[in-house]
Amino acid sequence: MTDRNQLKIVTIIGARPQFIKAATISRAIAAHNRSGTSPAVVEILIHTGQHYDDGMSAIFFRELEIPEPKYNLNVGSGPHGQQTGQMLATIEETLLAEQPDWVLIYGDTNSTLAGALAAAKLHIPIAHVEAGLRSFNRRMPEEINRIVADRLATLLFCPSQTSVENLIAEGIVKGVSIVGDVMADALEFAVAKVSDNSDILNRLGLQPQSYLLATVHRAENTGDSQRFRTIMATLSELSEREPVILPLHPRTKKILEHTLNLELPSLRLIDPVGYFDIIALEKSARLLLTDSGGMQKEAYWLKVPCITLRDETEWVETVESGWNILAGANQKKIINATQNFTQPMAHPDLYGDGHAAEKIIISLLEENALKNE
Repeated sequence: MTDRNQLKIVTIIGARPQFIKAATISRAIAAHNRSGTSPAVVEILIHTGQHYDDGMSAIFFRELEIPEPKYNLNVGSGPHGQQTGQMLATIEETLLAEQPDWVLIYGDTNSTLAGALAAAKLHIPIAHVEAGLRSFNRRMPEEINRIVADRLATLLFCPSQTSVENLIAEGIVKGVSIVGDVMADALEFAVAKVSDNSDILNRLGLQPQSYLLATVHRAENTGDSQRFRTIMATLSELSEREPVILPLHPRTKKILEHTLNLELPSLRLIDPVGYFDIIALEKSARLLLTDSGGMQKEAYWLKVPCITLRDETEWVETVESGWNILAGANQKKIINATQNFTQPMAHPDLYGDGHAAEKIIISLLEENALKNE
């Protein structure tokens, strides 16, 4: 382990949402170190390579001012067991070499699960950012990942009271705190830069409020051929009335091209885009249709109506507030919601004040001070 004048954190990331979340922590660490307050924080990034193409990975490091990872494991895609197993083995080797004070994990991906298991077996304390989320659907691999991560974590950083209550219901109370959502920090950073860093509306020939933005990537949709066909057919039908922009996740693109061989002539399919571009598209869309948890929250913060292409959501507050409608893969429900969405008058503050990353670093520093007393 490191000396008392230094707090060493290993951050494990592997997917687009984690790059965005980790960037907020990296910037908070940099601000702490610039202040000259002791101890200094050293952050070591491990990129598992779960998202491995430039559109899903490298561009986010450039845009979000994330330090280059010290380790890139290049695991790539594969079945859950194979992918997680490869990550587990290589993360363990890296942790043995680095001997950090903390392992920091995010969200609910296979990278999160592998990082939690590797750290726990080496008796390294784990801090889980975005703890306590539950869909209560164990058919989702993400649900299994987040349950295991929360069981193994020492510090559990929750975005809302609902996530705290989920943990309490499972008997997890120690080390739990509400810090808000680091995605709010990230969005604040991005919105300030979008006008100078994105011209995607011009490139695509779009006018604000004149198009729909859709994303589909979760295994519960892409892994069920009938469900996936229904969603794609519905988006295609909607696109006959107004433009529907669909940035293609690599998994979605592969299924469209090689498995189902679907033809969607009216949909505007585009390659994955960077964070500034996606925020620009979200901000100016009339409405979003997505199975992404992050986009549900971004839609809420940007005050853009959202239709979630899932049967449940971890972000229940967005639904309760009236800004998000759960439509699943029900074609009639999706089309009706798209045509008849009534934007609520109220917009309560949800998921913190935009300073979650700062609170997380303060908490880690306080915990480190207690340990060294």
